[in-house]
Amino acid sequence: MRILIDIAHPAHVHLFRNFYHEMKMRGHELLITVKELPSAKRLLQIYGMPFINLGSKSDGLAGKARNQLLYDWRMLRLVLKHRIEIGIGSSITLPHVSMFTGMKSIMLDDDDDAVEPLVTRFGHPFADTVVSPDALTGNRKKRGTVFYPGYHELAYLHPARFRPDPTVQREAGVGENESYFVLRFNAFKAHHDKGIRGIDNMQKRELVNLLRQHGRVLITAEKETEPEFKECLINISPEKIHSLVYYSTMFVGDSQTMASEAAVLGVPALRCNSFAGRLSILEEEEKRYGLTYAFAPDRFELLLGKVRELLAQPGLRAEWQQRRQRLLDDKIDVTSFLIWLVEHYPGSTEQIASDPQVLARLVNRSTEKTN
Repeated sequence: MRILIDIAHPAHVHLFRNFYHEMKMRGHELLITVKELPSAKRLLQIYGMPFINLGSKSDGLAGKARNQLLYDWRMLRLVLKHRIEIGIGSSITLPHVSMFTGMKSIMLDDDDDAVEPLVTRFGHPFADTVVSPDALTGNRKKRGTVFYPGYHELAYLHPARFRPDPTVQREAGVGENESYFVLRFNAFKAHHDKGIRGIDNMQKRELVNLLRQHGRVLITAEKETEPEFKECLINISPEKIHSLVYYSTMFVGDSQTMASEAAVLGVPALRCNSFAGRLSILEEEEKRYGLTYAFAPDRFELLLGKVRELLAQPGLRAEWQQRRQRLLDDKIDVTSFLIWLVEHYPGSTEQIASDPQVLARLVNRSTEKTN
């Protein structure tokens, strides 16, 4: 089978890396496209995933629209040249191209319709299949959406796929048995981030000063960091960030992805941005499993209060690992699911529609792998 993977975000390299290597071992031909994302390109190189660059990105809406036409044209030529049968990814480029070729498009989307109106309008209607975590059930207009019990993060952080590297602490300059906190600050430049606020400089300062009383503060940032925080910047190879989070005392930031990653790793995760209370997956991780907490920027004092409360809680890590296990008992190894979905497509989607127990059996198999 000839498969194209389109990478639209650095986190999607993690989402697809196990899928890519396993499908290669199974004899499939795979092609990877990526937009001009230096961090994504670096991860692809680290994981030995050759790629084709579709071109640069733009911050402005007009620039994004112009670039989208270029992405569509360049991918169209690649699909025809390589006779691609199935395209999989999260961008709207794949469904656009699938309308003019014989390629079938599988669009992975873990955001609610309400927070991504452009994707809902210009991507979903043209995709052959939209695949989403079942936490979004009821929040997706696309008919025939395939819902599965899992999250994107469980494609690479499920225990069947992830083993933390204990040497990462030494590489990050953390002493043995030293408590530390991982902080992430976003740039909010995506199309759906217009008007979205995260943690401002004054709040960063308050947060860092509080956490420094309890351990080392390590910061990763999407944009240039203020000089006063530069000494806290994480200096490790990017593929090791998940191991660093796994061994940390707590994650705090304004990133959706890293908050969810910390949650599925069983690490207390607190985030502060304008998406608080609006994202079904993080709401499920908070309300159903108690693994993460969300705060709007104007309620930052409540976040600081929750940090103090958690730091005073005895047996914090053991409690969060128990909560993580409850989540894992309900969810699947998403990489195994994607492999099954693609290898048997479109019959796999028809089987899910006619036999809901298919996914229940996948959950049971994933649980057996972790026990």
